[in-house]
Amino acid sequence: MAEDTKSFELEDNHYSEPDANSQSPAKKKKKSEKKKKRVPSVNAKIQVLSNHPQKTPPLVCYFPSGFDPHKDANEEAVEEQDSVRARVYRHKNKPNRMQLVVSPTGSNVDFVGTNYLGEATAGKQHCSYGLGVLDKATQSLKIVPIASNMIFRLDPRIRGSDVSEMESQSVENEELSVQEKAEKMRELTNLYGTKKSINQAKKLHSLKQEDDPDTKKDLDGKMKNVVVNKEALESTGAQIARNIPTYNVSATTPREAYPLDKIILKGEWSFLEDIYSLLQEEAEISAKYPSFVRNRIYKLQDVQDEEEKKQLCSIFSYITHLIKYKDQHSMGDVASAKSHKFPSMIRQKFSSMFPTSEARRLSTETINLLISHVLVLTLFADEFSSDPSDIAKDLRTSPYDLRLHFDNLGCKFIRKNNLSLVTLPTPLEFPELRQKRRR
Repeated sequence: MAEDTKSFELEDNHYSEPDANSQSPAKKKKKSEKKKKRVPSVNAKIQVLSNHPQKTPPLVCYFPSGFDPHKDANEEAVEEQDSVRARVYRHKNKPNRMQLVVSPTGSNVDFVGTNYLGEATAGKQHCSYGLGVLDKATQSLKIVPIASNMIFRLDPRIRGSDVSEMESQSVENEELSVQEKAEKMRELTNLYGTKKSINQAKKLHSLKQEDDPDTKKDLDGKMKNVVVNKEALESTGAQIARNIPTYNVSATTPREAYPLDKIILKGEWSFLEDIYSLLQEEAEISAKYPSFVRNRIYKLQDVQDEEEKKQLCSIFSYITHLIKYKDQHSMGDVASAKSHKFPSMIRQKFSSMFPTSEARRLSTETINLLISHVLVLTLFADEFSSDPSDIAKDLRTSPYDLRLHFDNLGCKFIRKNNLSLVTLPTPLEFPELRQKRRR
């Protein structure tokens, strides 16, 4: 069957009625041009390269003045890449400090940039930069890090007019102090951080925040009218002498004898969820945790209440941090404690509660206070009936010395199923304090 078409003849020119789905030649031309502009997809193999100690990673720099090193250079120099000369200098004692000098040919002006002064200290060092190179021939994408994760700002400097010693010292003094860096980091976190990081930064800032001078004056005026409670002072002195955590002599239950909220503060619980997260992921508890913790992970499986389980996991985590802190600042070098990571808030608290000497070592009195905190938390973990054999190994102390610590806490030893267990009877009864004889 022949195709039915409608045609009209006019002055030797034939015209056919266009189909409804057909397009004009102009539209077809535009459509073909759009198709030509499409970039074909490439299945590339991605390779991320790390820093090599013998090789310098790429450097990224910019001219804030808008200077173009190739603008006024002749074409031969541009082709031969002789229009500019770039040199990189490293600090002899601090290899991370770098200086980039770009010298255009035919000019007496050098452009100098550093990664440790000026704009480099404005918070950009907290970001990481990388440079990607796509090779279509080999279908590979190589990503290399930028040197020191810095963007170099090249400022003009007249060649031959070296910076004087006084001026260089003033430039060195422009380096931000630790407090200023922390303040800038806090501002960046508030602007671009997640809700979790913002809340952590606020908690850490509240701990480090110093008192306002006006508030101190008001406090001094109010303290003049305060009546001193001598009994409270005496009890506090006894508590410091015993070198034990905060306690309640009139407590009727073991949990009230050493209040848990006085040992682990309210804002610290959210930083102690590492063990709970491992349980949610059904991951194994590694050997980096103390044997006391590993030997009691099975107890968590029997706890049905999630809040109770989370609290017990946090107690285990706090015990771990205390033991690792002791190992890091004791005479014996413990390899497992060197790579231990503390939450910033926990480390800040330990640094103030258990201060170290100039040699970063804990004194005997400070170690005894730390051990007392560990033993109290082990009582909470074992529901105040604990076998101290494994915690003695974790603390690297003898059973006899550990027994003295428990006695000083008001604990008693009982015999049950051929095991020597530690209990905490209430009300608390402490042994008499013996004063050291003066020689």
